[in-house]
Amino acid sequence: MRSDDHRRAIGKLISVSADRFVVELHRGTENFTVVGFDDVHYVACLGSFVVLPIPSGYVVAEVVGLRDKDASSPRQGAPSPVDIDKASSAKYLDTVPVGTLPKEQDDDFTFGVSVFPSLYADALYVFDDELDRIFDVANAIEHSKSKKHDEATRYKALTVGQSVIFQDYDVKIRVDSFFGGHVAILGNTGSGKSCTVATILQSLFTKLDEHVARGATFVILDVNGEYSQALAELPNTIRQTLLYVSGTVQGTSGIELAKTNTSPFRLPHWFMSVEEWELLLRASERTQQPVLRTALGLTTLFADPQDASFQKLRNHIVASCFRCILQSDAVSAAKANRISSLLASYSTDDLNPSSVQPLLGVHYGDMTNLDKLNELLDSCITENVTLPGYANKEFTFDKLGEALELALLYEESHGNKQIRDYCSQMLTRFKWIREREEFAFLRFPPTELEPYERNQDSFVDCLIGKQQIAEDDTKPSQVILLDMNDAADEVVEVASAVISRLIFERLRRLNPRNSYPVHIILEEAHRYVAERKSAFAIDASKVFERIAKEGRKYGLFLMLASQRPSELSSTVLSQCSNFVVHRIQNPDDLHHIRQMTPFISESVLRRLPSLPKQHALIFGSAVNLPTTFKVRDVSPKPKSDDARIRDLWFIDD
Repeated sequence: MRSDDHRRAIGKLISVSADRFVVELHRGTENFTVVGFDDVHYVACLGSFVVLPIPSGYVVAEVVGLRDKDASSPRQGAPSPVDIDKASSAKYLDTVPVGTLPKEQDDDFTFGVSVFPSLYADALYVFDDELDRIFDVANAIEHSKSKKHDEATRYKALTVGQSVIFQDYDVKIRVDSFFGGHVAILGNTGSGKSCTVATILQSLFTKLDEHVARGATFVILDVNGEYSQALAELPNTIRQTLLYVSGTVQGTSGIELAKTNTSPFRLPHWFMSVEEWELLLRASERTQQPVLRTALGLTTLFADPQDASFQKLRNHIVASCFRCILQSDAVSAAKANRISSLLASYSTDDLNPSSVQPLLGVHYGDMTNLDKLNELLDSCITENVTLPGYANKEFTFDKLGEALELALLYEESHGNKQIRDYCSQMLTRFKWIREREEFAFLRFPPTELEPYERNQDSFVDCLIGKQQIAEDDTKPSQVILLDMNDAADEVVEVASAVISRLIFERLRRLNPRNSYPVHIILEEAHRYVAERKSAFAIDASKVFERIAKEGRKYGLFLMLASQRPSELSSTVLSQCSNFVVHRIQNPDDLHHIRQMTPFISESVLRRLPSLPKQHALIFGSAVNLPTTFKVRDVSPKPKSDDARIRDLWFIDD
């Protein structure tokens, strides 16, 4: 016990039950204000704490109600002069016990109460050091060993703002708990979500002395072009890579980007999985997906002409397609031209221009060497053929168009004469993607890419800043910002899903496992981590649902920012271990948060619709108890300011 406990007593405990305490404040306590020996304390804040002495320490109780007179003896009749004298009337705090604070400073706060305080025990206001122990953020900066410093320090807890309940008290999050799990930052538009994300990163990276967060890796999927400005003034020890999809990168209002590499984003299309191709081309399950899978397998089959193991299979595929062309209703000249066109792209050792072209002569509308050509094709066709699968080998985007044509011919050669009509929609979709400028980031030929971009592991390593610089062993980037402000919704969906999957698969293969943590920040997450499948190119939520369920084991964590929690994938949201919730007024969103976070009391959730801008409620594994705080000021701010209506409307001639 502290020797000054009697000096900070605010009242007496007059009712004790297993789940509720009632504290009567001392007489003369006006407006629930207590003048302590150290300061003036206002004890009427819902959500504040009082502590009640027990032999082993203190019971911590949260204030959940305030009363000016005991509810068990209501007033009757006209008010008397005594009733009007508020200073002398009885005042009560309704509290609920939340845990026990041990006597020893080194012992941790524990939830639950096993030893209850006695009746008429003193109720005490709390000190800041007790709050640090309650929230388990004492000694926020800890000492650790360093190669260069005898007394090195690093963050154990990170300051994110100031409490609105406890005056001048900094709200901190435990670094391991907050960044060691998935996080959801929710709130209406304009409530301060982007500023919260930016200030967390600024608070983390502005440590200038030893043990700077050089090992951190944040990949920001910025769909509104907000963060290049907010992160422009990070210290020089923190490096950034700024990639932009379509158009040009958003400006930073004169703020120069220090230590930032800026370049257009390029994603090799052969890194995409079969499922991603199916969703990108909106291939139907019964007819179009088998043709697409065959076409992708053909890109693998013809990727390396020198691979002898595939020679017979290549001959069979090409011969079957040529046979199908010969059996069509087209005129002989058209048949010859079509076979010549396919030979230019898909020739084999046995079926090549030198062996086939002399047999394509047409005289008076008939093919003069048809028998010899059929004999050559018969020698190349084999029985019981198994086509290869898609192996993500290099191919040009146009090559897939030719492979689709070859796959259709192969299906037609097996009697499926209507397959071309069934696949017309998928072919139209492919041609549309091949011509649209917003998909240019997918269509780079292998010869135009750098060597490291053509290998999947080295591509991802460079993207997440894992490649080391030999001279100083320094990461190339701590922050990788993918600016998609100019990109359409379906482009955002494709880029975010493929990039996240590639990072996830790369981290799964790392040895030792979980040795390189990566955090993906999903801005406007409801656009591509939706509960219901979108009408666009790809169902990205499946990728993020898998990351949400399995990513922690491999060191991949999500930080979602969204204004519509009811539209977010419930699977992803349920895996979040920490929540920062700004003002939310939509009843559906409030109901969704209640369902996803059953451990939060109704009284806490009732605060959400009335939170001012820049204020938020934080709860989860990084803070022991839910608390409302004012987010620390962000400087510079993200590019998300409200429109200045008066300044833009009322102007001079």
